Amino acid sequence: MGQTKIEPLSLERLGENLAVFSINRDDLKMLLQAVPETEKIHLTTIEYELQILKILSVGWGIAFYMPEGEHKQPLTLVFWQHIQEIAKNISNLTGTSTGQQIDYFTILRNRLDDYLKVIQRNSDNVSDPSHIMGPAFADICRCKENAAVILVGTKMFTLTLGAVKEYLNAVEII
Repeated sequence: MGQTKIEPLSLERLGENLAVFSINRDDLKMLLQAVPETEKIHLTTIEYELQILKILSVGWGIAFYMPEGEHKQPLTLVFWQHIQEIAKNISNLTGTSTGQQIDYFTILRNRLDDYLKVIQRNSDNVSDPSHIMGPAFADICRCKENAAVILVGTKMFTLTLGAVKEYLNAVEII
């Protein structure tokens, strides 16, 4: 997120900034360029799933890197409220443009459950969640053995966590 100095922010503004970052597609587009186009790789699916992974990774970043204390729970709530509003807008837009109603927030919750199941199954074998997330991402994209897709998922997860950590260290909640 590129912060270098302590910036005073309200809890609401911090949660909003993190939500906006989670849907920013600049890094997503960059990562997609690393995926070779083949018949076995559906780039639209990878793009869709990368966006979901980024949103979830910001949420995990808050959980991992926000210090315990009076602000952690409220920040988490504010972030997810913003994501819920964004998801509602995506759902409405999709319904209007395609004629098919979706609930994007439910999709996010279901995908979170999918990732948590994989993490729980592998927590005894692997201590670094980034080693789990790439393969889990590739599996969700139906590219289980594809090294490029595994790498893209791993990169999205680790880059997003790193950016959230950097940003949380660069702000002061007022």
